[in-house]
Amino acid sequence: MSDSSRRPPSEPGSQATPGDVPAAAGESAAASGAAAGRIRISEAAGRWIVLTTVLGSGMALLDGTVVNVALPRIGEDLGADLAVLQWTVNAYMLTLAGLILLGGALGDRFGRRRVFVIGIVWFALASLACGLAPNAAVLVAARALQGIGGALLTPGSLALIQATFHPDDRARAVGAWSGLGGVAAAIGPFVGGWLVDGPGWRWVFLLNVPLAAVCVPVALRHVPETRDPHAHGRFDILGAVLGALALGAVTYALIDAPEQGASPAIIGAAVGGVLLGAAFVRLERRRRDPMLPPEIFASRQFTAVNAVTFCVYAAFGGFFFLSVLQLQVVVGYSALAAGTALLPTTLMMLLLSSRSGELGQRIGPRIPLTVGPLLCATGMLLMLRVGQGASYWADILPALLVMGSGMVLLVAPLTSTVLASVEVARAGLASGVNNAVARAAGLIAVAALPLLAGTGPEAYRSATEFDATFQRSMPICAGVLLVGAVIAVLAVRSDALAPAPSGEPQPCRAQCRTYCAVNAPPLDPGDARKPGEPRRTPAAGESAA
Repeated sequence: MSDSSRRPPSEPGSQATPGDVPAAAGESAAASGAAAGRIRISEAAGRWIVLTTVLGSGMALLDGTVVNVALPRIGEDLGADLAVLQWTVNAYMLTLAGLILLGGALGDRFGRRRVFVIGIVWFALASLACGLAPNAAVLVAARALQGIGGALLTPGSLALIQATFHPDDRARAVGAWSGLGGVAAAIGPFVGGWLVDGPGWRWVFLLNVPLAAVCVPVALRHVPETRDPHAHGRFDILGAVLGALALGAVTYALIDAPEQGASPAIIGAAVGGVLLGAAFVRLERRRRDPMLPPEIFASRQFTAVNAVTFCVYAAFGGFFFLSVLQLQVVVGYSALAAGTALLPTTLMMLLLSSRSGELGQRIGPRIPLTVGPLLCATGMLLMLRVGQGASYWADILPALLVMGSGMVLLVAPLTSTVLASVEVARAGLASGVNNAVARAAGLIAVAALPLLAGTGPEAYRSATEFDATFQRSMPICAGVLLVGAVIAVLAVRSDALAPAPSGEPQPCRAQCRTYCAVNAPPLDPGDARKPGEPRRTPAAGESAA
């Protein structure tokens, strides 16, 4: 692997190298050993680190799955229209997608544990503001603040594991992190529905406060501090702001267009978003240390896989936003029943995604990345049978099983192919870009689908009107997945996951092939080895997850 001094300092989730050092002598009891990555998963210190990172990332995973379940009750309680429900989801996604690359760079420079803890505290305080919000405007603003906290804690979760564990235990630690995180994602809709039907939707957000109260002291006591000594203090803050503003302007235009039409405000926001996006691209090309180095897209394979990612996660974002509303508004499910109804897709990924990752390694990623989206598209078209009086066993479950099969087939190979498209030294950057692309795709889908479906601002209050929206939206989502499948079959190489020829730079390999959350790909910080150290093959019986 290339020396860490060659790695762009803005990568989220940096690799642990012999140069990684604790922030200060005596800052943690385990700091000296962890700085060089010597903690073992069998040790108490290793188990504490896994627990801490699971609690932190679990907060973000839970938030991504429980909020959708609460949307109808939020709208009813706050007297909000559909646009407010869209902003409740998108305000969080906007700041998270725009700042996640910056969050990883801050952790490398100022200390991964420090930024991780700050992110958890920030996330918890913003969640408290969401839970206490007296009106829709405060809720949306608090959700945007919550996204900033997510951008700080999300990259640091896996980076802490990568920086502290012994190389021989890293894959097992990442597998434990992923599996336990998958449990959090699986129970999220169930917990969210139970809270909404019980103490109320505000507890969907207030739940994060006790989780943070447990996580922060554990992190401060048991997780050592590490940072990248080669990282510097030059951060692309202007790039992050421009990117977030561009996404925000476009999102505003898409969400408010159904109500305002082609008003000067909508046209101005749309044009402004495009101009801000162009300014962002120009800035990244000219900066010495850009947040998003344009040269990474010189890889045709990396660009193609991110295009597939955009299509896939746009469809997923639109589907999960609308389907929970459809089940409650049209079918008549309670929040708990609606959240539980969607569990099969997550459980299938939790149980089968590791085998999918192995399949992708054997046959190459082109077939999984082509067939997977097609199966998901078929599942979404089967959801057209879900209307008033729909049967769960005859109408809903078959569609979810088909869609879940497609998700199982494509998600793990998608992440592996993104990482295999770049050298190991750029693994963190590649993973961060792919994560941001996925979140931006979901953001745009949630904003655009009601507009494309011709949905009125009060549609979710009428079963008939919202059912019409759902019936028009599912074919759109299926069409976007079809585009992703076409890109995969035309542009993704079958040998993308094969080892590079001897003497050539080796591609990165995902250490974790088990990932069940669908709101975005995992942030994998890559394979960390000492300079010149040969790639290690897991021993027989060692977890490959």
